[in-house]
Amino acid sequence: MHPKNIERVYKMSFAGVYPMYIQKAEKKNRTKAEVDEIIYWLTGYDEKTLQKAIDEKINLEDFFGKAPKMNPNAVKITGVICGDRIEEIEDKLIQQVRYLDKLIDELAKGKAMEKILRS
Repeated sequence: MHPKNIERVYKMSFAGVYPMYIQKAEKKNRTKAEVDEIIYWLTGYDEKTLQKAIDEKINLEDFFGKAPKMNPNAVKITGVICGDRIEEIEDKLIQQVRYLDKLIDELAKGKAMEKILRS
């Protein structure tokens, strides 16, 4: 990924991408609650703290940087997204964003939640 694109991702508002995650899931008959469950699992946010992050329009850098507790099982999220192999992404924030992208993709593809959440 080009450094300018990395910087752009850092500054993107989580509140701006969140509705896109929900829309992607709902198009495939999945729910906002499932999207939220994925976010809670990955980041340690809960309903209250996630809503606060959305209301404050924090950027992705802060959303992941201030995540209450990144799930240690996130390293089990592997594969290719946007042409990049997730486990080979060197920039930690970009890798975390791609983790979430991959989980939402799996949800939209109809995967069972216990598989998505690496249970």
